[in-house]
Amino acid sequence: MISDKFRRELREQAKLWQAEGLIDTSFYQQLSERYQFNTLETASRNRFLSILMSLGGILLGIGVITFVAANWQVWSREVRVALLLSLFVAVNAAGFYLWRIPPSRSQNSNLNLPITIGRNKLLGEGLLLLGALILGTNMALMAQMFHIGGSSYGLYLAWGIGVLGMAYSLRLTSLGVLSALLVGLGYWLAVLDWSSKVEFSWLEVLVRQMPIAASIMFVPLAYWCRSRAIFAIGAIAIIFSLQVSIVQGLNPSWGAAIFCALPPALLWGYDDEIWPKVHRKLFQPTARSLALLFLASVFYVLSFHWLWQDSPNPATTEPDWVLLANVAVVGGFTVFEWLRLGRLELRRPKQKAVDLTTSAIGILILASAFIPLLHLSFTPIPQLATFLFNVLSFLLAVGLIREGLALGKRKTFWGGMVLITLQIISRVFEYNTGLLLKSFVFVLCGIGVIAAGLWFERHFATIPDE
Repeated sequence: MISDKFRRELREQAKLWQAEGLIDTSFYQQLSERYQFNTLETASRNRFLSILMSLGGILLGIGVITFVAANWQVWSREVRVALLLSLFVAVNAAGFYLWRIPPSRSQNSNLNLPITIGRNKLLGEGLLLLGALILGTNMALMAQMFHIGGSSYGLYLAWGIGVLGMAYSLRLTSLGVLSALLVGLGYWLAVLDWSSKVEFSWLEVLVRQMPIAASIMFVPLAYWCRSRAIFAIGAIAIIFSLQVSIVQGLNPSWGAAIFCALPPALLWGYDDEIWPKVHRKLFQPTARSLALLFLASVFYVLSFHWLWQDSPNPATTEPDWVLLANVAVVGGFTVFEWLRLGRLELRRPKQKAVDLTTSAIGILILASAFIPLLHLSFTPIPQLATFLFNVLSFLLAVGLIREGLALGKRKTFWGGMVLITLQIISRVFEYNTGLLLKSFVFVLCGIGVIAAGLWFERHFATIPDE
């Protein structure tokens, strides 16, 4: 799909070409009709209006909830139930009626230009989002009226699944994001209350099999809505629940190695084309960005020496086979991803260079797994482990800076700069150093960041932001 940013830049360049006499008025008019320059301001207003509608729907929902709470004790149970059901049906019916009004499309449909969304459709989406919020309120109040006991995380999980059904039915990104946030919040509350017994068997299965369940719930929805936001939140939910399964179900020595290696391997090896009928890399950049963020976080945290000072004495615990099923399924899928990457690399023409980035990330992942395993299972290496993770963090930062310079990606470049600066400052504060040295390091880092930024912008001023 051609982005609004590209069309806006093309319009500015076309006006400049016309002013310089490179193109005539008729050719500019052809460009304007082909790329719909006249809809750029309308698209911007629609996006702003969509944000306002969503915010207004949330505020309206809070207002309705507050009004109901203020008069709740005055009304009878029958009136309460009728009011809740009527409000839920009315809001969703009105939202669906407005949302289903077809938008106006561009005449050049072969260019995949953005659709001009009408105000009624935006208002309908806001009402549907309000209806999703009312759904959770109805569930909580109904349970209170009919004395149905339950936990808070059970409410959020059931609410999230209900909104998920609405998102699949209507193919709405906003409902999908809300559903992922609700399910994630419910799982987080369940983890905090892990020892308590849940009320329903299906709820227990959902909590204990969350990595697989989140994959089934949110990955297809992300493709259905073509939403990076749903994919990113769903991937975070999958990784977090996978980490919980590793911690709760595995021996600490092997669990630490898998904890550090499996999530980045899963994210980096992800390719949209493994799914049938998907021939574009919609979410692979998002998955790889999350993999780099995970690796940077792990390397930075494990570079502190105090984490390695205690003598390792991992207690042997009975494995939880239900939780291990999550690790086995995700691990098998990760192996399949990397085998596929290997096959693609073998099929690459010999005259093309080897994908050094994937090879380097694979080495970093293996190193992050081997060091904790060696420290916990064979021989304690606190000083060596601290040194190695500092080296890994430095190499990752340098690699990000190099990729940013080579490809002209500002986010990648500045990510590497932030990581290496944070590492230097953390080491200065971690070890007992004088104020004079701290001052020198801060001044040096500040000068280095400013100089690197000016140099980058001077040499790559013509490269647009991502």
